[in-house]
Amino acid sequence: MKKIQILGPGCPKCKLLTANAEQAARELGIEAEISKVEKISDIMKFGVMTTPALVVDGQVKSAGKVLSAEEIKKHLA
Repeated sequence: MKKIQILGPGCPKCKLLTANAEQAARELGIEAEISKVEKISDIMKFGVMTTPALVVDGQVKSAGKVLSAEEIKKHLA
């Protein structure tokens, strides 16, 4: 099972990235645990300065932009 984390304070962009991650996992037919990391101190532990950010299995894959479901699929495959 993939572990996907969305880093961000809960802004509209963070919510859109979460929805896109859910869509990507669903379309690939993979099991994924998707969680949100909203505390600034927790986000900083990943070394991320701009949100939203996408973390897959503990590795930061993108920061500062909203990836489309198609872009996220590349990180999940």
